[in-house]
Amino acid sequence: MRILHTSDWHLGRSFHREGLLGHQAAFIDHLVETVRAERVDLVVVAGDVYDRALPSVDAVAVANDALRRLAGLRVPVVITSGNHDSARRLGFAADLIAAAGVHLLTDPHSLDRPVQLADDHGLVSVYGLPYLEPEALREAWGLPTRSHEAVTAAAMGRVAAHRASVGDGGRSVVLAHTWVHGGQPSDSERDIAVGGVTQVPAEVFAGVDYVALGHLHGRQRITETVRYSGSPLAYSFSEADHTKGCWLVELGRDGVEQVEFVAAPVPRRLGRVQGRLADLLRDPSYAGMEERWLQVTLTDSRRPRAAMEQLRTRFPHALLLDFAPEGLADTPHQWADRLRGRSDRDVVRDFVDVVRGESADDNEQALLDEAYEACTSQRQVEPAAVQVGPPARIAS
Repeated sequence: MRILHTSDWHLGRSFHREGLLGHQAAFIDHLVETVRAERVDLVVVAGDVYDRALPSVDAVAVANDALRRLAGLRVPVVITSGNHDSARRLGFAADLIAAAGVHLLTDPHSLDRPVQLADDHGLVSVYGLPYLEPEALREAWGLPTRSHEAVTAAAMGRVAAHRASVGDGGRSVVLAHTWVHGGQPSDSERDIAVGGVTQVPAEVFAGVDYVALGHLHGRQRITETVRYSGSPLAYSFSEADHTKGCWLVELGRDGVEQVEFVAAPVPRRLGRVQGRLADLLRDPSYAGMEERWLQVTLTDSRRPRAAMEQLRTRFPHALLLDFAPEGLADTPHQWADRLRGRSDRDVVRDFVDVVRGESADDNEQALLDEAYEACTSQRQVEPAAVQVGPPARIAS
């Protein structure tokens, strides 16, 4: 059985205000063509189909197009929900949709009911572990602790119990949306920490032929049979060096026989550059960055005026601008010393000097003083507007 493992589509997400639906639709085209060209027998999507619990109409249309085309190829699809999805909304009408070969496994209380498929070597049972919220399941499942490890171990215990009850259930595949020990995060995943505990040991999935993980956005091999496919597009500049795509898994009679990575198209590459503004604008070595989405860190000792506007004359897709002035090495103690004994008005003026590298001119100082006075007078007026107790009696 040939399995295509993908996850974390995050349909509807934007990238620093740049819409990505067109790029996500291009990935769906690639996915469908891969299924056709590689004669894929099963597609598994390990959560975060959407970027938010209430996806936009356009995001739903892209998902609908993907599932309609895969169903048209008569290739079964198994999907579970991630921490960005609404499990109930994603799983709506799951029983009806399953008739088309699209299986939405989003209910944690039904995770021991697998989708069963068959190939030349017998049965393959596919279990879906949606994102498991420890607090929501702790009491219902009688968990001793509130952690991702506890809830995932309990879920896999239910999977193991089901496999034991049916005897020879054949080979097994598990979809899980979680953070497994050894997985490296990027800057674009939502924090799922519970009391500081976020990760699950890979050993909890022992005995499973293949584990298709979702949540972390970089492709990763935790073990030979426990893997993250990563997101199909980069969703943060920390992913600039990632290769995006899907795992193509060959499941044989005795388990996984071969795994290869199928790279996805890159509609627009990311880049990160650092240097002084003048150098970035004229240095020919940066020519390859001109069509990329860029994160730029300027090292000028003084913050240039209209820096982003100047950058975009050469790099029209610059999106994120940071400043790290050369030679700046202030510590928290130095900042405390600088602020000690200074008035609020002086601190406000200092702020301009620090972030821009030069002091406010006379007109700017007058505007800052005016804003400061307005805020101060507002703070003085507000308490008088709150009446506590009965009004005072005025003697006639």
